[in-house]
Amino acid sequence: MSPAIQSEKIMFQIYRDANLARYRVVYFTELDDHNKDAEINDAMRGEAIFDGYLRNYTKEDAKRIVKEILARLNNGEGVEPGEIAQKLKPYLA
Repeated sequence: MSPAIQSEKIMFQIYRDANLARYRVVYFTELDDHNKDAEINDAMRGEAIFDGYLRNYTKEDAKRIVKEILARLNNGEGVEPGEIAQKLKPYLA
């Protein structure tokens, strides 16, 4: 799967899915034509928790942190936006 746009940064959003009552992430700048509309619509219907831009050259490490944050949120832990920002600080653009 190739990204639709190559960029130095990746726009993302962590959100609570309105239909599934689960927390998810969407990496907007990595969407391609076959999933773009559905993913954007899901994110827009959900409750935004945190968004921003990740540096492209550190994205794999950042995505690992985001995955850990999602696991905590989906296990019922309260993770505040300030804590998310602190954990992702080295990776934010």
